[in-house]
Amino acid sequence: MQTELHIRKRILALLLIFIFLFFVLFLRIANLTIFQSAALTQRGIRQWTREGTVYARRGNILDTNGDTLVMSATAYIVSVDPRKVTDAQQFAQLVAPILGMTEESVSLKLTDKTKASVTLKRQVPSETADELRKLQLSSDPVISTLANALLFDEDVRRMYTHGAFLVQTLGLTNVDNVGQSGIEQKYDELLRGTEGRIFRTVDAHENTIYDSGNLYVEPQNGNHLKLTIDAVIQEICEKAMRECYDVNKAQAVHVIAMDPYTGAILAMCSKPDYDPNDPPRAQPDALQNLMRIRLISDAYEPGSTFKILTAAAALDSGVTTPEEGFYCSAKINVDGDTIRCWGNPHGSESMAQALQNSCNPVFVELALRMGPEKFYSYLHTFGLGRKTNVDLEGEGSGILIPVRSVKNVDLARIGFGQSVAVTPIQLITAACSVINGGRLMRPYLLEEVIAPDGSVIQRTQPKVVANPISEDTSMTMRSLLEQVVSVGGAKNAKIDGYLVGGKTGTAQVYKDGRIVRDVHIGSFLGFAPVDDPKIALLVIVDEADMPVDYGGTTAAPFARQILADVLPYLGCEPAGSQEAEPVTVPDVRGLSLWEARQQMETLGFHVLDDGESDTVTNQMPGAGATLLRGGQVMLYTYQNELPTADTLVCVPDVTGLSIADASSLLRQRGLEMEIDGNGFAVSQEPQSDSYLTPQSVVRVTFAFPNP
Repeated sequence: MQTELHIRKRILALLLIFIFLFFVLFLRIANLTIFQSAALTQRGIRQWTREGTVYARRGNILDTNGDTLVMSATAYIVSVDPRKVTDAQQFAQLVAPILGMTEESVSLKLTDKTKASVTLKRQVPSETADELRKLQLSSDPVISTLANALLFDEDVRRMYTHGAFLVQTLGLTNVDNVGQSGIEQKYDELLRGTEGRIFRTVDAHENTIYDSGNLYVEPQNGNHLKLTIDAVIQEICEKAMRECYDVNKAQAVHVIAMDPYTGAILAMCSKPDYDPNDPPRAQPDALQNLMRIRLISDAYEPGSTFKILTAAAALDSGVTTPEEGFYCSAKINVDGDTIRCWGNPHGSESMAQALQNSCNPVFVELALRMGPEKFYSYLHTFGLGRKTNVDLEGEGSGILIPVRSVKNVDLARIGFGQSVAVTPIQLITAACSVINGGRLMRPYLLEEVIAPDGSVIQRTQPKVVANPISEDTSMTMRSLLEQVVSVGGAKNAKIDGYLVGGKTGTAQVYKDGRIVRDVHIGSFLGFAPVDDPKIALLVIVDEADMPVDYGGTTAAPFARQILADVLPYLGCEPAGSQEAEPVTVPDVRGLSLWEARQQMETLGFHVLDDGESDTVTNQMPGAGATLLRGGQVMLYTYQNELPTADTLVCVPDVTGLSIADASSLLRQRGLEMEIDGNGFAVSQEPQSDSYLTPQSVVRVTFAFPNP
């Protein structure tokens, strides 16, 4: 009986144990299937699937004619499975040179053997990826084994089809295809698009299992942008600025071209620059400096180009007329401060002649006549002291002394372009309002936004911001500025067959709060044709390393070169153009100036020279270029040393120059000048291209042209 009872107890104990174990198992299964189900499912998916990003193609950037400036091209993300690399050093030696990486950086990425994929480099061109794939097919088993650790995923990279072209304005993207600067940054959301996804099933060895429900979510490509930039005009500006930068040995050169009637920006160029297809990312400070859009961000004292605004305000307000007479004694006193003219006294002159002569005292008087309230009212309406709201990031607002703080001496200096700082975009926008009938336009770069299917989803309309002057004043100013080019101080911008208007400027340079002597910013602000302006142009030469670094010698010749090429392209035919024919420009470098002149003039070209010496060291356009007969050639004769005492000196042509410029040019040749009269040089004795011994005297007759 006891035995039977004992057996029953043991059976009951075993039953309870089984029930307990079953209950524990039930709880475990319930926990796994109910409470941890989602987490375990995700864990499993992570183990047998791999997710990859399919980058959207960033939209193209086009010029106003539809020419592609920036596009997206197929590239690859090159990765490696560290677990498959048996010899890290040999792998690095094999792969690093192809990817343009150091062996140390490749080896470092192979140290973590827990990862199935480590990115080596992104935005790898197709050609480079193909070169790596060839290693996987190598007959050498060691090479192919190492190369089989490489993985390739599709990527997208930006291609700038024209290379170093419109660099700062277009901007850059980073490796994630996000805009860093310029148009790429400003319109990043429109350009970027939406990324896609790819999900693939893999086995325990990370090999893709095909036909197992792999999923591909297609990316949505970005929109295309059509700019107001004209690639033809931009290329003309790029070429001219490369030559300007080299010839003037400048710290920097800039140009901006605009449609005066709409505010549409036709070209923007700054040198030095870089190739955006291979930017110097290893030098972030240098790259940041080169990426800076100085045409909209940096303020500078404009100098005499500002007299365009002062003259327009004075005429519109009625404080003067073009015929009013003034007298220049080369200086004027304002509240105890003496303000000097830039050269010798101009004597008696009309207001129109004062603009031609760029006479500081006259513009001091005009500013004082208007007074701070009236003058500032015009300056504010011209848009000074505030941003133009051009569609780029990083725009500056310039510097304008508050009207409540301005003194008479400040107002006087503002009248001729000192004690005021403007950005180049501000200055050319204001100047366009002077010549387009009196309408201040908002400058813009974006013309249209085009969807991937080709439909236009946004179009920019020109916007009038203010009306600073009347149409009559604008018409008068166009005529006065044409005289500045035809008979005044901007003759180096004159083009046969066209009426060009404009004004040169030579601004002071400040460093550490002080004016730097013998260093200037030369500029030319012009437009053409005068009767119906198609283009306005601002050329700035920053700190040219030349003995004569005034705007008339450093900037105006290159503005002339740009206009001479652009105007025919815009459909503006020069007078007598029916007889003009293209001629190849010869190479005259190394020839004496008179020989070079003779050769060029025989071919029908007009010749300008910088008057530095008697041997041609450079020329513009360059040898082999095509130029219409009647076009203008600039000959550069700059030498490091002047002729020695035992050599003859070639007499330069000083006709048309002011007394100061003629004297400076003759002194550079080691010649003295005898002055007869006042105004601009009308004749000289001996004639240009004659040869004299150093210290000889050239007698120059000066007179004022009829207004």
